[in-house]
Amino acid sequence: MPRAGLDHTAVVDLALSVVDDGGATGYADLTLATVAARAGVAVPSLYKHVDGLPGLRRDVALVCVREFAALTCDLDTVAEMGHAMRDYALAAPGRYDAIQGTSWVHDPAAWEVQEAGAAVIADLSRGVEALGVPPESCIHAVRAVRAAVHGFIVLELGGGFGMPEDVDVSFAFLVDGLVDGLTRLRV
Repeated sequence: MPRAGLDHTAVVDLALSVVDDGGATGYADLTLATVAARAGVAVPSLYKHVDGLPGLRRDVALVCVREFAALTCDLDTVAEMGHAMRDYALAAPGRYDAIQGTSWVHDPAAWEVQEAGAAVIADLSRGVEALGVPPESCIHAVRAVRAAVHGFIVLELGGGFGMPEDVDVSFAFLVDGLVDGLTRLRV
């Protein structure tokens, strides 16, 4: 019999708390054993509520991608989206890792996560198109923005910016440079 109060949502919420507490590696380090310990149950008890660790990772990723999509859906510019991505990553580095698609992007069972991720990419594509990037270059521009912003975030989360200059100024410099460069592609 399942523990009182333990259901799918409760297990995913416990997993999210594990991810949050784990910092930048929280998603990568997520285990059923850790979630079970938080729930006060044995690991096999979790299988009544989630489809093993792969299923739990999908469920966590879905929450995180939808959460991030809710942030980007009302943003109009590449700059706003870039700053939102960094803000999200700094506030919730484990959740940020979950949205990157390292474990679910090729998983056929993760179709809901993939759809939510596609909505985020559509938002970014809209911002790129607003800069006048030609349609045949749009996917390349989206990839460039994602790669540049993600690279900055990974370096920042890993403590890679040890010089005394303001990291916020550096990030604004990056985003402004991306926008300026993409604007030059205007048709």
